Amino acid sequence: MSTIHIHREHQLGHAAARKIALRWAEEAERDFGMACTYEEGDDEDTVHFQRTGASGTLRVLPHAFELEAKLGFLLGAFKDRIEAEIVKNLDTLLATPARKPAAKAAAAAPAKPAAPKAATKAAPKRAARKDA
Repeated sequence: MSTIHIHREHQLGHAAARKIALRWAEEAERDFGMACTYEEGDDEDTVHFQRTGASGTLRVLPHAFELEAKLGFLLGAFKDRIEAEIVKNLDTLLATPARKPAAKAAAAAPAKPAAPKAATKAAPKRAARKDA
């Protein structure tokens, strides 16, 4: 079994880091077929992710992200490629400014005719809040 460990420092604070982690979980579900569960805590949050051949956690701290992933035998052969993709995705999210809340974005944007809604996938499941 192969293990991936990624550590990324940030200066975002817990609230902004939480938003990025939720976006990361949504992308992991959409792009890689992961089943993600998000647990909010007072001092840290945890994203649990899993799919056939891979599982792990993304710890969301006020000053850093800590990702631990375990790859099964078949995916272990692609460890370097998988790790590079995770690093790229996380670094891209850290470099992208947080999205404006929908209400503020709608108020700031000029009115456009409504487009037909595309089918969207639900956001990651939120687990019960951790007891501190």
